[in-house]
Amino acid sequence: MPRKDKDKDSRSQLVGYVKDSYLERTSRPIYALAYLLGFLIFYEFGTILINPEALSQSLEHLQGRVVAFLWVQQLLRWVGFSGRWLWVATPSVVVIILLALQITSRKGWRVYLRDFVPMTCECVLSAVPLIVLSLLINRVPAAMAATNGLASNPVFVEIVTGIGAGVYEELIFRLVLICVLMFLLQDLLGLSKTRAIVLSVLLSAVAFSAYHHWGLQGGHLVQGEPFRWQPFVFRTVAGVYFSVLFALRGFGITAGTHTFYDIIAALLK
Repeated sequence: MPRKDKDKDSRSQLVGYVKDSYLERTSRPIYALAYLLGFLIFYEFGTILINPEALSQSLEHLQGRVVAFLWVQQLLRWVGFSGRWLWVATPSVVVIILLALQITSRKGWRVYLRDFVPMTCECVLSAVPLIVLSLLINRVPAAMAATNGLASNPVFVEIVTGIGAGVYEELIFRLVLICVLMFLLQDLLGLSKTRAIVLSVLLSAVAFSAYHHWGLQGGHLVQGEPFRWQPFVFRTVAGVYFSVLFALRGFGITAGTHTFYDIIAALLK
């Protein structure tokens, strides 16, 4: 019986860390939720500052909204949410998913606030290679936040949308899409685990990059940023990087790294 539990745990994560160590604690979903909660709140109130009408209008047409956020919002609208409830329901999706993952993981629930400082340092340091790569390929850091428009204060707006992108793009393209692709490739098509992982990472990375140029809004295919090879290649490489980071360090560190990349990129422009 202990052998069976051990095998099950080894399949659920790429790297096994010493129990209750910093690396093991901060890989837990509950840590991702606690660490990212402040970012979620900042993003919501930041977009209200950008768009004071946010509490009285549909969020879909507001400037500064991350497209990945709008996808989650459109799903909730299809389910039946509308009006101001979307303002609460959309970030609640992140909370519910992470709580569900924490429950099914059967790992400890205790969170040490002292871990948030080294987590932030880890996220910033993990973002540095992407900043350097972006500067080498693009000369200026390429934004990773696909939005439906920018408002008057571009630096503040880019920081706000970068925070939203860090959470919602990682939610869709890493936490959800990779799991769906693994199910399709490994369970339905019968590919080996190694091939399924490689294909899932590559397909999610290409989809992540393409999403900045083409996407769905209101059920229609729309063009976003004009296509250029340099940012497309960079974002594909970044997608692979985030996938590896997600496999090694979990959702919290990955979303935090994406967020800090966008913040640093906005400040360097």
